[in-house]
Amino acid sequence: MNALLACAEFAGADALRLLVGRDVEVAAVLAGPPPEGEPDIPALAAELGIPSLEPGLVRDPAFAGWIEERGIDLLLNVYALPIIAPGVLAAPRIGSFNLHPGPLPDYRGLNAASWAVAEGERRHAATLHWVSPEVDAGPIAYDSWFEVGESDNGLAVAARCEVEGMKMLERLLGDAQRGSIPMRPQPARAGSWHGREVPREGVISWDLGARTVVDLVRAADHSPRVSPWGPFEARIGETEVAILRASTTGEPTDAPAGTVGRSGPRGTLVSAGDEWVLVEAVAASRRVAGRA
Repeated sequence: MNALLACAEFAGADALRLLVGRDVEVAAVLAGPPPEGEPDIPALAAELGIPSLEPGLVRDPAFAGWIEERGIDLLLNVYALPIIAPGVLAAPRIGSFNLHPGPLPDYRGLNAASWAVAEGERRHAATLHWVSPEVDAGPIAYDSWFEVGESDNGLAVAARCEVEGMKMLERLLGDAQRGSIPMRPQPARAGSWHGREVPREGVISWDLGARTVVDLVRAADHSPRVSPWGPFEARIGETEVAILRASTTGEPTDAPAGTVGRSGPRGTLVSAGDEWVLVEAVAASRRVAGRA
């Protein structure tokens, strides 16, 4: 069996290693130079003796001929962003598949793991689906649900999606060899879609309540990786800061939202109107720095 892999981020590097480890002939990798903090997939491909191609080639309908000439069985898209041309989607012998770090049709688009945490979800899923011309709308081959803990941050959920994603890719390879890949229509509801926007434009208002404030902070926390949103900003007293970590305390308060309470070795308490929030780590505000 052979495959063409369009990929990015840590999941893309893991997918390349998985394919090589399962003796899949990888005809080429479509991946560009990595952003800061992400794996260099073209360099990894070179080490493995696999050619790299410009990722934007998938937008070109003529690229379908390249795929057909080489008898490609599978086109796998793992976190790569270029939209694939319909003719290219149809060119692989078995099919084209996309790994998405969220349940479908909910959380279509970008940064699904962070959005799920920001919205207080207690369950999330990764999905491997057939690719259709409409983004994230194709039939589902597999999905894998898991619980999200109250303290899980954006990175924890994103990393779990990567783990579940690799398991589903292994299932796909086995089912492809047997000629029995599932194809289940997505649920008939509108779902949701997110692009590059950040909730509340990256600014926290303390009157949102403790649970919402903390969910937003942990959604943006991808440390030690780079956060897709950057930290949320808020005012503590007279100072505007970027909040890196915060947690609920379970300690109720009737102090006005934004009131600064006691400080200690673990951090500073700030009223969210209903409960004290413990702000555990902050950094300089980017917005203040940008005005300097």
